[in-house]
Amino acid sequence: MAVPTDKTALIDAIQINYGKLKKELSTIPVELTVSKELEGHSKGTQMSLHNLVAYLVGWGELVLKWNQKMDAGEAVDFPETGYKWNELGKLAQKFYSDYEEIEWTTLLQRLDQTVDRILALIESKTNAVLYEQSWYEKWTLGRMIQFNTASPYTNARGRIRKWKKERKLS
Repeated sequence: MAVPTDKTALIDAIQINYGKLKKELSTIPVELTVSKELEGHSKGTQMSLHNLVAYLVGWGELVLKWNQKMDAGEAVDFPETGYKWNELGKLAQKFYSDYEEIEWTTLLQRLDQTVDRILALIESKTNAVLYEQSWYEKWTLGRMIQFNTASPYTNARGRIRKWKKERKLS
């Protein structure tokens, strides 16, 4: 799928990529979600499927937080307070920890809710706000949302499909 360049394409990319990911997630037995068998978001680390979903929720909620702060005229610490862009592995570990106590089905519901809130955010913005002005450095708001939603959903789906194939779960 091409990189979205307008509001409609961004919504489509999120809905399509998330729909495919959600289908993969729905077939995973709960008991297999906590074993750390996937390559982690930091070099040389392993993560569980639960961690992977926590990562997606974490980034989605961060996108919402950035927008809430920007809309309120407040300063935003990108990517997150206490983290720099070259520390995304540490931020991933924070997300794993933030959501580790949430059971699998509840975490999946939280991801659904986060995606719904992001889609509502996009709907509330004009195409001009999303794609015709810089929002963070050289990046538009639409591109920043895509970087942290549609693209990671595709990546996560690929990781899950590979994991399933290795375990003959397809």
